[in-house]
Amino acid sequence: MNASVHVLADRLRDLAHDLLTAAGLPGDTAAVVAASLVEADLAGHGSHGVRRVKWYHDRIESGAIVPDARPEVVSRRGATAVVSGRRGFGQAAAGLATQEAAALAAAHGVGVVAIRDCNHVGRLGEYAQTLARRGLIAQVVGNADPTVAPYGGHRRMLGTNPMAWAVPRAGGAAVVMDWATAAMAEGKLGLLLAAGRPAPEEVLVDPDGRPSTDPADFYRGGALLPFGGHKGYGLSVLIELVGGLLTGTGTACSAEYDGTFGTVITAVDIAAFVPLESYVAQVESFCEALRAGGPGVVVPGEPEARTRAQRLEEGVPVPEPVWAELRGLAARLGVPWPDTPPGG
Repeated sequence: MNASVHVLADRLRDLAHDLLTAAGLPGDTAAVVAASLVEADLAGHGSHGVRRVKWYHDRIESGAIVPDARPEVVSRRGATAVVSGRRGFGQAAAGLATQEAAALAAAHGVGVVAIRDCNHVGRLGEYAQTLARRGLIAQVVGNADPTVAPYGGHRRMLGTNPMAWAVPRAGGAAVVMDWATAAMAEGKLGLLLAAGRPAPEEVLVDPDGRPSTDPADFYRGGALLPFGGHKGYGLSVLIELVGGLLTGTGTACSAEYDGTFGTVITAVDIAAFVPLESYVAQVESFCEALRAGGPGVVVPGEPEARTRAQRLEEGVPVPEPVWAELRGLAARLGVPWPDTPPGG
């Protein structure tokens, strides 16, 4: 099993920023992307953390990502809008769409924004939580490239198709749930492979459709499975039809699929229905009641908050294979690299 290198969050953010700017991103876009990646690592979701930097670089080289593209709002109608990512970085497009959804919700009570021509946006919970901190209920869905077999099958037909919900709590916290409709996000499978660890059972099948716990079988042409059997499959289908078709991205297994990430963000102004203060107070009472259900009960969003606090103090654990990959990329791009891990 591979060990990890512990890196202070600020230094990891700086390293990611330097690698991204060397790959052609404008400084402000690189700052947004680097911050998003490190926030995912801080929350304990390394699948969407700095391990993505090399993948992003490869997608820039292939022409899939236009590194200096700027997102823009291309249409508005009532409480809805469309943002074009212009094939640039998804984090920039999702950030703009989040701001737009909040503004629409303030004006209309609800705001729905579809993002087209959008590359990987990172962790959906980031945008949902941003909206929750503004007193909004948020839902974010997105479809992706085909890596998941439909329930009862074994061929790659669906994306991992994540969704996130967030509801405000007191003190700027939020109830946040962010999950893939696959039994495991592809990025988490990649972390297991990098760490030399097996996958849980009922997560993937090998290229011949046989159950497997070897993460390498996925990268040899196998497929992930939906979580919860037909339930996760059904959610994934709906996300294809909403995230994929409302954005013009296409469903993952169709000839029309354009290879991007069709994302739809919905924001609901609580104050349009009930007083915000009363709502948040009832949320807190409900969370307290849940914790009274037993010593092991936690509220969604709390594990990430605790992990973030710990990693801000102790440093972010980066698997050694990921650290070596980043070091190799730095050498290719001429980015200075620390002789020793910066922190932790």
